[in-house]
Amino acid sequence: QVQLVESGGGLVQAGGSLRLSCAASGRTFSSYAMGWFRQAPGKERDFVAAITWNGGNIYYADSVKGRFTISRDNAKNMVDLQMNSLKPEDTAVYYCASYASSVIVHAGYGVAYWGKGTLVTVSS
Repeated sequence: QVQLVESGGGLVQAGGSLRLSCAASGRTFSSYAMGWFRQAPGKERDFVAAITWNGGNIYYADSVKGRFTISRDNAKNMVDLQMNSLKPEDTAVYYCASYASSVIVHAGYGVAYWGKGTLVTVSS
């Protein structure tokens, strides 16, 4: 059974930083692309960042480019999201995602498994 467990969410002031982590189990972690999505209150779930199986290709939503960094450690079955210069509009539940493939054709699609999410709140 595949499990994705997020951690690291919380309350932070605008301009601050948070680091989210996702621990994966139940499938060969290094064989699949991983990503992060987020869902703000009253809105749909949106793509944030994704990384291919070996980190060779990385994708970001325009809204987070230059502020967020996704990384993975295949030895530890972990994927992280470093979030800097946070803004109130970054407030959302952040979900870890495991894609169905090692590569990513379209970053917003192809997710096979989801975590339960971790809440990030950015105060102004």
